[in-house]
Amino acid sequence: MSSPINYPPKEILQGGPLRKKNFELIILWILNNNDICTWGDLKKKISHSTLSIYLKRLKDKGYIEKSGFNQYHITTRGKDRFYEISQAKDKKRKLSYPPEIILRRRNYDHWILWMLYNNNFCRWADFLKEPLSINQSSLSKNVNALLEKDFIRKENKDYKITKIGEIEYYNILRHYDLDRQSILEEESKRIKEITKKIMLFFEKFQIIDNNIKFHYLNNALKMPYEKIKASLEVEEDFSKILLFLSLNHPSQYPKYISREEFSREYNINPIKLEFALLRIIDENIYPIKFFKLNLKNKIYYFNESEKLGRMLNVIVEDYFTKWTYLNKLHEESPYETLSLTMEYTVNAILDEICDYLFDNGLKEALKEFLPHYINYLAYKMEKERKLSEVYDKLEGLIWQEIQTYNFDNQEIQIDSLESLDRKEAIKAVDKAIKANPKNIALYYAKSKILNDLGENYRVLTLMDQMLSDFPQEEKDIQMKRAYILKEMKNVEAGLEIIQDLLKKYPNDNDIVNYKALWLQYLNRKEESLEIIQNLIKQQPNNATYRDTYGEILMFFKEYKKAINEFQKSLELSDDNWYIYQTYIKLGVCYKELENFDLALEYLYKGKESTEKSKSDIDTKQKWIAISDLFITEIEQLEVNI
Repeated sequence: MSSPINYPPKEILQGGPLRKKNFELIILWILNNNDICTWGDLKKKISHSTLSIYLKRLKDKGYIEKSGFNQYHITTRGKDRFYEISQAKDKKRKLSYPPEIILRRRNYDHWILWMLYNNNFCRWADFLKEPLSINQSSLSKNVNALLEKDFIRKENKDYKITKIGEIEYYNILRHYDLDRQSILEEESKRIKEITKKIMLFFEKFQIIDNNIKFHYLNNALKMPYEKIKASLEVEEDFSKILLFLSLNHPSQYPKYISREEFSREYNINPIKLEFALLRIIDENIYPIKFFKLNLKNKIYYFNESEKLGRMLNVIVEDYFTKWTYLNKLHEESPYETLSLTMEYTVNAILDEICDYLFDNGLKEALKEFLPHYINYLAYKMEKERKLSEVYDKLEGLIWQEIQTYNFDNQEIQIDSLESLDRKEAIKAVDKAIKANPKNIALYYAKSKILNDLGENYRVLTLMDQMLSDFPQEEKDIQMKRAYILKEMKNVEAGLEIIQDLLKKYPNDNDIVNYKALWLQYLNRKEESLEIIQNLIKQQPNNATYRDTYGEILMFFKEYKKAINEFQKSLELSDDNWYIYQTYIKLGVCYKELENFDLALEYLYKGKESTEKSKSDIDTKQKWIAISDLFITEIEQLEVNI
């Protein structure tokens, strides 16, 4: 005999003289205070048509689930919603806010996702008030970007996080110095949300193997259904795809189920199965790299981010390191050699991973797989290393060029200095200064040489002397000091100098432009963009400010927008001293967007344009070197496509 159903008190059921009935609250109250309810149980308190509308609405929002025929229960999200609207009598909602470690960085998109994940919903005003205090323009840009990526959704005036947004939320947590337990607790919340649904799926298909359950859950957390929903309409079909990958994981060897057998046993259209696997495994629609082991027409799957993938990565990297060290050692000995062939490498790795990481029965499949995996990993490591070096050089060169343009554009003949050793050049400049102490260009020449020698403390001392001797040049000297402090990693002190200059010269847009770049270097994205955008509103036809805007967008990986600004800069003026750099930066952006034809076109155009530029030879050679590095990178990418 079933237990009697608990129903809400009269004040909830009747609503009150001045309030309409809150059917959402009534349904959630009943489901929260009973394990399971039927349609008939709910219909005793709500009319047929109203109940039908609200059940569909609550189900779509993920607040309730239908666990079986005519059986409804509340989800974890539904419980949160129930507690929230139950306390609605207190008109002030109590919101949870991000911890200080997250608020310390002005990553507004992170703040918004944190708020929407940890609160059932938020309204526009919630982001404007303390402790967030996001300004209107920044909030608008970030909210629109998150809506465009389907990370959040808007329901009337309420903003809520989506399933895809939850995945992104878990990813951003790893950018912060949070303890592992905190991250696991956050992930556990999501596991709790989907547990009932998964348990019902496991029960329906009699999945009892804990390894299969774990692999299924591990993939389910990283691969939200919403991403593939457009091409796989039934969510249970997606669950079956995840099950297929879990059943054919290397840890299940020698067990295996073919695609044909799986399609029959689990009642899924084989075409849908093939198409979904193509999108997940080969087209990489999720940010997870899957690998395949082929063994006599049997294919086993594992992904790069799981334990098996991580351990294999560590072992292969260890062999790279080992042979790199030993080869260097043996280079010094004429009597010892080290054979580093692919066959030797594969056999050595096989000896270590078979029976330990993989079943020995997979040895033949691994022998075929490892050469491709080693090449993939080597290429990935080299690509990451090269790109890191290239981007570091590019950023440094941009900053160096700013310094050169702003501060070293002094008329001074230093041909004789260029042929001297740097230290001898210092002596020559000192001698020239003694003979002509009022020539500020000589001081700039000395600061450049000291900077090249890395003697930044001596540069700062020289700057102090220059401020005393040439007070009328305070602006340029101080901006030079700010740059030197940046090179010395005292970035905040450099920013203080720029702030002080703006107090003295509030209408100097070149300093404002410089501040935007400086904030970019500090990773203060929103402030940097806001400043340069306001500057462009004032002077929309200034090509230099457009180019700066493009650089900032490129730094923050907004390549499409950066291209737009670089193109506008070229349209406004195609004869600026830095035009060749704009072409090269356009090439870099197109490369990142994988439009390799346009990338090469602009990179080569940039190289050709250096001949017409009035920049010094050393600077032009550095930009050509940067261009060559990206051209080489593109050529390598095209070979591997």
